[in-house]
Amino acid sequence: MTVHVLLYKRNVGASISWMGIAWLSPFIGGLLYFALGINRVKRRARRLRYERVSIAEPGERPDAAASDPLTPMEYAIGKLTGLPAKDGNEVRLLRSGDEAYPAMLQAIDAATRSVGISSYIFRDDGSGGEFIAALIRAHRRGAEVRVLIDGVGSGWFWSGTYIKLRRAGVPVDRFLHSYFPWRTPFLNLRNHRKVLVVDGRIGFVGGINIGDENVLAGDSPTPVRDTHFRVEGPVVEQLVEVFADDWLFETGEALLGDAWFPPIPVVGTMAARAITSGPDEDLEQIEYVALHAISCARQSIRVVTPYFLPPEVLTTALGLAAMRGVTVDIVMPERSNHTLLDWARRVPMRTLLEAGCRVWLLPAPFDHSKLMTIDDTWSLIGSANWDTRSFRLNFELNIEVQGAEFARALAQSVPAGRLLTLLELNSDRLPLRLRNGAARLLQPYL
Repeated sequence: MTVHVLLYKRNVGASISWMGIAWLSPFIGGLLYFALGINRVKRRARRLRYERVSIAEPGERPDAAASDPLTPMEYAIGKLTGLPAKDGNEVRLLRSGDEAYPAMLQAIDAATRSVGISSYIFRDDGSGGEFIAALIRAHRRGAEVRVLIDGVGSGWFWSGTYIKLRRAGVPVDRFLHSYFPWRTPFLNLRNHRKVLVVDGRIGFVGGINIGDENVLAGDSPTPVRDTHFRVEGPVVEQLVEVFADDWLFETGEALLGDAWFPPIPVVGTMAARAITSGPDEDLEQIEYVALHAISCARQSIRVVTPYFLPPEVLTTALGLAAMRGVTVDIVMPERSNHTLLDWARRVPMRTLLEAGCRVWLLPAPFDHSKLMTIDDTWSLIGSANWDTRSFRLNFELNIEVQGAEFARALAQSVPAGRLLTLLELNSDRLPLRLRNGAARLLQPYL
């Protein structure tokens, strides 16, 4: 186990922790490392994904004297992702399931050629039942329908969604799922992407899972406020590629042809690009994109996230941005649905407040939105939370959108919250500070 850690683990802290566990508790430590510590996904994914994805060359190296400070970021993200930013798109903001679900269901019911949907949580409840029925209708009228749900997030022991779709003959699979523990060495690697692609021309991405709790007008005891997006234009091809890669990875079936990849006309004025990350990537792409964006910011940085416990390098970058005069606003729920993470996040908050960042806490209902804007001209939207799990363990999908009007719309969509102060943090008693510090030690897996 020590030899494997020394050869394959890049993070020094994680390497020391795993070796300590190995020597202090060889049997239990070995089982934990087998289940949680070894990434067996990377080699398999790398073998499959390049069967159909072509890597784009980045544009010309930016001029050092360029007036737009975001120009170097455009070049860097192109080089990092191997994808160009596509012009001619339209991205529309949808608030919670109240607006997103009707738009998504309408698109599925209008599908004539293909429907691909991937979701971390896909419940078999009132809202989920509407999606199940719509997918079955699309399948029966001849559209190519493919459904991918996470093998843990959508129920490890029981998934009514999987059972109903499979009984109806709809091709459906559960991502990295097995009922037998010795055949499930991927418990810690989840597909957290939320993407719907219809006829290869319309896409939906964002943070919304499928379940009754996401409809604020409903009667859920635990309502969730969220943000989703309807996408049209050439960038949809990149979204289809992401879904097709995940489907190929899980099932071995390649999704090809005009049903999935038709010619896509220009429909708007926005430039956009898909950005993925996960254990099948050599680099933590979404984390690196966020770092590039922070380093290029000159006026403002706004981060909205349900969970905030990022790798230390991101916390440092935000603090340094505030120190050089950038207005840094971090917006998160006052209480999330993850108590341990709420405890742990108070540790990095102190460093950020001391550096001059502003932390805003949102009242109930729990806000699950994941948004980032730079200088009110560049935006990052999608499924990734600001925590280590999303940046380095989960399969995630984000989109960068270039445009001031869209960035302003995102800012206006964020509800008002209260400002957290250093005085409030300093009022935590010693037992609470010890509890928070202990919770932070679980950061790599929260």
